[in-house]
Amino acid sequence: MTKVKTTIAYIILIIASFLSAFPLYYMICGATNSSIDIVRGKLFPGVYLMENYQSLIANQNLGRAMFNSFRNAIVITVIALLICSIAGYGFEIYHDKGKDLLMNILLLAMMLPFVAIMIPLFKMFSSWKLVNTWIALALPSLSTPFLIMMFRQAARSFPHDIIQAARLEGLSEIRIFFTMFLPIMKSTYGAAMTVTFMNAWNNYLWPTIILQDSNQITMPMLVANLKSGYSVDYGMLMLGVLICTLPTAIIFLCLQKSFANGIAGAVK
Repeated sequence: MTKVKTTIAYIILIIASFLSAFPLYYMICGATNSSIDIVRGKLFPGVYLMENYQSLIANQNLGRAMFNSFRNAIVITVIALLICSIAGYGFEIYHDKGKDLLMNILLLAMMLPFVAIMIPLFKMFSSWKLVNTWIALALPSLSTPFLIMMFRQAARSFPHDIIQAARLEGLSEIRIFFTMFLPIMKSTYGAAMTVTFMNAWNNYLWPTIILQDSNQITMPMLVANLKSGYSVDYGMLMLGVLICTLPTAIIFLCLQKSFANGIAGAVK
């Protein structure tokens, strides 16, 4: 009976794995086939990879989009991790009567969809003359309630006795944070970095609204432009989607262990 249950479980997992991996396989095959082959439903790799790449380079500013996306994602990730980790550490370590109330207000902000605050944000940045600037693009992503909550939960496992001992030794609060808290929370930083980088890289709606200069184009915006017009080159489109997907896939594969440990630690 146990072997039957195990066999059934493996069969279900194999089917689920196939269904999960098939879109990626189809995208890779599509990137190497012509538009006609994709429309006909060809499910095997082709020989049109270089042709699709040349068409993509000729019709779209791929290099500029890649540079802008990497710059935005890396800088936003670094600053967001610094701000949110300090905020989460402070919410847990330092005690104040209004701390929990403020944290509850921050958590309520997680319930608001971005489309609800999109127009007020645009009006605010427009009144500050910041439309089409990197500051307006990055500011809404630099401090998020989810990351603050993650670092606050992780800080609960940080021994407070070590902090008291470090204070008695004369260490400043900033030095305690950077030399003691930060190295211990590597898995939490790995999970937070994965989430933040993927969100910053895949962000499409806000950059499309706030950035009106073609030189500020990002990869999601470039992929969306490939679908415009009366005819769509599906081979070029698949290649653009594949190139747009690779950085986040590589980041996740490299940090998947830290991501799993960080999420588990945050839940605890």
